[in-house]
Amino acid sequence: MRVVIDLSEQDLEHFRSAMRRAKEAAAHLSAAEITGAAMKLLDDTKAVQVPEFVSSRMKRLGTLVGMVHDTNWGISDEERKEILSALTYFSDPNDAIPDDIPVLGFLDDAIMIELVVDELKHEIDAYEDFCLFRKQAEEDVGAVEASGLNRDDWLQQRQTELLDRMRGRRSRDSASYGGGRGGFSLFSIR
Repeated sequence: MRVVIDLSEQDLEHFRSAMRRAKEAAAHLSAAEITGAAMKLLDDTKAVQVPEFVSSRMKRLGTLVGMVHDTNWGISDEERKEILSALTYFSDPNDAIPDDIPVLGFLDDAIMIELVVDELKHEIDAYEDFCLFRKQAEEDVGAVEASGLNRDDWLQQRQTELLDRMRGRRSRDSASYGGGRGGFSLFSIR
């Protein structure tokens, strides 16, 4: 069965308003309290059976919390504030649909996560790529050596990969011009 929810601009304004109220209510909370509330929500959904729509969004919530706490990722203060601001909704115990309502209780949380993830998708994609890079390094060189890898190491690796790909394409393309087979090349020295 497939259920599609189309959110109108008025519906989105409802969620924006809920986010504003949550931010005001959470203004006194520390980063640890905000991420702790988000992790509690994540744990609460693991304790009950929830629809796939909800569980898949909750995994993204865990990623957002990881971005805040992963010192090797090294986000800027501005990025950290943005993510924490997005997580404040999940520290509000009085969200739109009470979480203890079977099946639907976490629906508003899942929708809010979807909206937050859409807004932070590029940051999330980069962090998930960093986590894969670190995991691969753990398999290649061991967990202890990989534990010190940071964002700069990841960026350096990505730069190296892009340069290698560029050189490979250049080599492949120059062969199609006849370069390397005694044919025409724009950059041959004679």
